[in-house]
Amino acid sequence: MTQASSDQHTIWLTQEAFDKLQAELENLRGPVRSEVVARISAAREEGDLKENGGYHAAREEQGKVEARIRQLEDMLSRAEVGETPPDDGVVEPGMKVTYKFAGDADDEAETFLLGAREMADTTDLAVYSPQSPLGFAIIGHKKGETVPYEAPNGKTLEVEIVDAVPYTG
Repeated sequence: MTQASSDQHTIWLTQEAFDKLQAELENLRGPVRSEVVARISAAREEGDLKENGGYHAAREEQGKVEARIRQLEDMLSRAEVGETPPDDGVVEPGMKVTYKFAGDADDEAETFLLGAREMADTTDLAVYSPQSPLGFAIIGHKKGETVPYEAPNGKTLEVEIVDAVPYTG
């Protein structure tokens, strides 16, 4: 799945994750942006910009801040907040999914949260995006099903969905 096609997808976030991203956006738009602009202005007053390392560093930081602001604005505009999916065993964003590789009796089951990567700071679980190879392959499938997916290394693997329950935080 290309980045362009995943841009239109809804992003499932807990209220806590949404609030954290909203606070980051407000901080970047306000104090952080103002501080970077002030550093650029101060460096500009020093004269020759070609050899002014402080000016170039501040301009580079400004580019990173503006890119993160655009990323957060886009993400928050597509966010679906806090609606816990139904407890019906069907894999969808907002579910805590337990899986194991099919046919491997020694393989231990692993559990992850299917949701936005930005939720990783709000949970001890691994977080897989619905656009990740595994996440994309198992969406819509049910507990007990075995599903093939193409791993990042190009191999096709089969995973058994051991459990899928709503994530409650």
